[in-house]
Amino acid sequence: MTEPTALAVDLLRRLVAFDTTSDRPNRPLIGYVRDFLAHYGIAARVIPDSTGDKANLLATVGPSGQPGIVLSGHTDVVPVAGQTWTSDPFTVTERDGRYYGRGTADMKGFLACILALAPELAARPPAIPVHFALSYDEEVGCRGAPDLVAAAGDLSPPPALVVVGEPTDMRVIHAHKGKHAGTCTVTGRESHSALPHHGINAVEIAGELVAGMAEAARSRAEGPLDDGFDPPYTTVHTGTIAGGTAVNIVPRSCTFGWEVRALPSDDPDAALAPVRRELSGRLEARMRAVAPETGIAWTDSIRFPGLAEPADSPAVRRVLAAAGETAAGKVSFGTEAGLYREAGMPAVVCGPGSITQAHKPDEFVSTRQLAACEGFLRALIEAG
Repeated sequence: MTEPTALAVDLLRRLVAFDTTSDRPNRPLIGYVRDFLAHYGIAARVIPDSTGDKANLLATVGPSGQPGIVLSGHTDVVPVAGQTWTSDPFTVTERDGRYYGRGTADMKGFLACILALAPELAARPPAIPVHFALSYDEEVGCRGAPDLVAAAGDLSPPPALVVVGEPTDMRVIHAHKGKHAGTCTVTGRESHSALPHHGINAVEIAGELVAGMAEAARSRAEGPLDDGFDPPYTTVHTGTIAGGTAVNIVPRSCTFGWEVRALPSDDPDAALAPVRRELSGRLEARMRAVAPETGIAWTDSIRFPGLAEPADSPAVRRVLAAAGETAAGKVSFGTEAGLYREAGMPAVVCGPGSITQAHKPDEFVSTRQLAACEGFLRALIEAG
């Protein structure tokens, strides 16, 4: 099959039309999916967040009392602000065998493919239960996934396999890095720039910490190593920095954003320890000897585990067979699969589209990738 079904394409158009950028509610999309499934007699459980503006969805088709398959994907997308698109990002446009639009690859293409199965699964129930799992706020730290993972884990019996459909070009992925990210805020003391010794320069202190982060990054590049990843080591990164008000004022405040993407076997806290504990402690003692009100505060905002499903596990072999592949790989980006695995559910990543298209203007998924995904899902379910 080289072309996706008409239903999958229609669903892709409808899903992309919902602006589910992470800072917006996703309830309209969740409501649409719930009603779509209900049309085929498939009941869905909606799991809202504390505000009621966002929600996960979990639906099951097929027999009870057997370990089934979870088909999992997130509903949120990254912003389009500041990007130059050649077409409306929230209207799917087909050109040269590609479907353009925000989320087509990451990851509404996969959602369209799994939902397109609903009519045939309702008409001919599968031999094992198939669970549709849709989450919110993956792009800003897998915030919705814990409640969804818990709901999936409460299924009786627990699922035998979770497939997270992030864009992998339909390659089977058994391992990915985890992520730990946050901010560091330095509070100094303001003074006139002609009298810098009366103040504590927060920007300069932050600069020493950022230099320490760069040294930690260089140290991690020396090991531990895993050649299956690109790059083959844990990465440490400073992504944003802001501080000061005017050049003639010794700045009181400076904040920078940091990130660690750790190998599944590595400890992100250990990667940061030389900076977060040792260097930070020395600098803070130096600051407070002059100005007791000063300090350095580290805040965690995102943390999710890596994935390390054994390459020869039954779950991986099952997905490889359905995908027609012989070996599973590893990727450096993170997914919700690590959370499922941490909760005791075997998890594998495989989905249509390329991560190189994700988050960019003119994001797209090819017709061949969607068709391959539909074929893969049918083979996976039929194999039972």
